[in-house]
Amino acid sequence: MNLVNIPFNRPTRTGRELEHLVAAIENGHLSGAGPYTHRCQQWLADTLAVPRVFLTTSATHALEMMALLLEIRHGDEVILPSFAFVSLANAFLLFGARPVLADVHEDTLNLDERCVTELITSRTRAVFALHYAGMPCEMKELTEICQSRRIDLLEDLAHGLLAAYGGRALGTFGRMAALSFHQTKILTCGEGGALLLNDESLADRAAVLLEKGTDRFSFLRGEVDKYTWVDIGSSYTPADLLAAFLWAQLEEAEAIQQRRCRCWEYYYRQFRQAAVEKYGARLPGWPAHCRHSAGVFYLLCPSETCREAVKNYLASRGIQATFHYIPLHLSRMGRRLGYKPGDLPVTEDVAGRILRLPLFDGLTTDEQDRVIHGVMTALARGG
Repeated sequence: MNLVNIPFNRPTRTGRELEHLVAAIENGHLSGAGPYTHRCQQWLADTLAVPRVFLTTSATHALEMMALLLEIRHGDEVILPSFAFVSLANAFLLFGARPVLADVHEDTLNLDERCVTELITSRTRAVFALHYAGMPCEMKELTEICQSRRIDLLEDLAHGLLAAYGGRALGTFGRMAALSFHQTKILTCGEGGALLLNDESLADRAAVLLEKGTDRFSFLRGEVDKYTWVDIGSSYTPADLLAAFLWAQLEEAEAIQQRRCRCWEYYYRQFRQAAVEKYGARLPGWPAHCRHSAGVFYLLCPSETCREAVKNYLASRGIQATFHYIPLHLSRMGRRLGYKPGDLPVTEDVAGRILRLPLFDGLTTDEQDRVIHGVMTALARGG
């Protein structure tokens, strides 16, 4: 068995995580809604210019809170790309909505806004813009579609923290957005997420949902003399220890982002001519009006057979590269919802050809050169 010496991902570390964990332990507040939680929430609100932010235990839980805040009911529909992680569909299916799966653009792998209009029905409650790999969706068009139909626009920002569309931060276009701080993401606390609210009218109820359906936040603010059960809810609040770990990364977010972008752009420059012109591979689309987050770097190989051969060749050299989502409409659950092969041809094509390459903070140029050499060698052999 070949040992992996260049992993696909290595969780980000700044060196101050332990310091903040010790401080959190010493201040005696280990549960949720502590000093580090408030610090992280304020940083995200200020940096992204979002009115309210709530840390959550995962992006999945942020998505579930969205469904609760929208009061999703049985029979409602939510439009989202089939090329997505299962949490995006499950969070709404859990409350009775039907995920309506849409095709994607071949260049960015983002939701194809041209498909959205024909999928809207009288039951449509929301459209999800998932910014795949941290490359922004076409937010101008999606905003216009949703506003004209009075449908909520939501954002999945799992890959897209600190990216921008037309100079405006992602996460500020939709009524709500979800962030992920899973260990594979740009900034991490192992498992964690955040709910971004651009509609402040939702904030009071979000605080109740976050605190197990109680008005505990009102109690902590001195607005009531005791707290009690007032609504549905769940335990969506992360421990302050996780927020302490995350704070060490938010402090260095700009520097981390710059290093990742340099790695991303180095891949892009090295592959731009040889991989594309000689061997028919495709690079991520990079619209001029967008700033991406360097969330993921991938190639679209000429075929699925080629993708598997390149992946296996890299593995034989100790380099871990991987494919990504199995399209939701091709999964067992997708078929139970009535989808079948051939329904979303672009999604099916790109899902079979995508190869994600190692990209993490601390990846060296020498390591990147090894990855690039391995990919080019495999492509030269015909996959």
